[in-house]
Amino acid sequence: MKTLLVKNVKYLVTCDVHDRLLEQVNVFIQDGVITKISNEEMTADDVIDASNMVMYPGLINTHHHLYQTFSRNLPQVQNMELFPWLKTLYEIWKHVDEDVIYYSSLTGLGELLKSGCTTCLDHHYVFPKASKDGLMDAQFAAADALGIRFHATRGSMDLSVKDGGLPPDSVVQTVDEILEDSEQVVKKYHDSRRYSMHQVALAPCSPFSVTGELLRESAVLARKLHVRLHTHLAETKDEENFTLSNFGMRPLEYMESLGWIGPDVWYAHGIHFTDEELKRLAETKTGVAHCPISNMKLSSGVALIPRMLELGVPVGLAVDGSASNDGSNLLEEMRVAYLLHRLQWSQQAPSGYDILKIATRGSAQILGREELGQIAEGMAADFFLIDLNRIDLIGTQMDPRSVLCTVGLKGSVDYTVVNGEIVVKDQKLVPINENTLVEKANASFLRYISN
Repeated sequence: MKTLLVKNVKYLVTCDVHDRLLEQVNVFIQDGVITKISNEEMTADDVIDASNMVMYPGLINTHHHLYQTFSRNLPQVQNMELFPWLKTLYEIWKHVDEDVIYYSSLTGLGELLKSGCTTCLDHHYVFPKASKDGLMDAQFAAADALGIRFHATRGSMDLSVKDGGLPPDSVVQTVDEILEDSEQVVKKYHDSRRYSMHQVALAPCSPFSVTGELLRESAVLARKLHVRLHTHLAETKDEENFTLSNFGMRPLEYMESLGWIGPDVWYAHGIHFTDEELKRLAETKTGVAHCPISNMKLSSGVALIPRMLELGVPVGLAVDGSASNDGSNLLEEMRVAYLLHRLQWSQQAPSGYDILKIATRGSAQILGREELGQIAEGMAADFFLIDLNRIDLIGTQMDPRSVLCTVGLKGSVDYTVVNGEIVVKDQKLVPINENTLVEKANASFLRYISN
């Protein structure tokens, strides 16, 4: 039995069902679970004195492409929109291997942990024929090395350039290959138990890089295996034109015709939905992963988040791929989301606290993790702490529930705890040496980018 006590918490932002803000409380954790929140004196194996700190639920990233960490800030794609951006970068991405996946995952996940993220969903869909085996193993190994709660997706593509898609032939697979490997990955890594550290979803890449057969068969397999479904949808007008011209349907109608709607499905981006489509998402509890920075960089548009929240569409937050962000900082994503929607919608925009809840409870909902996303007894011990005694936080204490969006945090959180384990302490990663990571990851990047 391992215990952790976070004592004298100055402000505890619970994000619970009652939106409680607690002051001067102690939080007791046993075996990775929050078991008591009170003013009582308690003892534990490890103690964090949070007398000058705000405590928040761990942030949950609902859509990422960690392999893209090694293709960020490339000058040749900085002014492109999605389709030409993808076609250019596929010529780099077709060289990914286990080493690239491992170190790009360590880098991205490490950055996420330092920005208060405790659970990450990654959408990996590039499986070059020369190195397709072992890529998912490398991701889980990186996640375990850092101690982050990890959701992987077995992504896929089977529609190459020669068939009318965007990816090169060397990174697509047959439907049978994809389904067989998908089932193997689920059986090897998916843990459906409460508080699990590993889960898997199935995630064909997008309507313009996969066939209808793959989408349909993936949905059947996912439901047979009791795992969730994820893909990109309604990200750009180009995608909308693609489905209209090829299938005579708008993107959501096309996906629904293949079984892709319901509470076990969530889409990345969801920018170009009509109001009727948003009502359909709300009715079926189909989720949306909001990726504001990526959407802005690629000039894709602004998702209708206020309307989604009004209708009850499940919404989570995500950083998207590092090559379209170009980072893995969920705190930055929160502040940008807040400011973007203030600019776009004024008084109808979500508040800073609303954005925090999207990044915590909202994200937990679309991943199907009811034990995550809030600080309450019986919830997983995933949270982060910020010391208020910083020069950039002077005068910000009037609303600790909104400060991460209205003011933002310039730098790393002070502590991140996942499953009751301290993984960031004093703004540094605990499980690994950051200097060693920088050296090895840069060496891997240089070898990869020179191909």
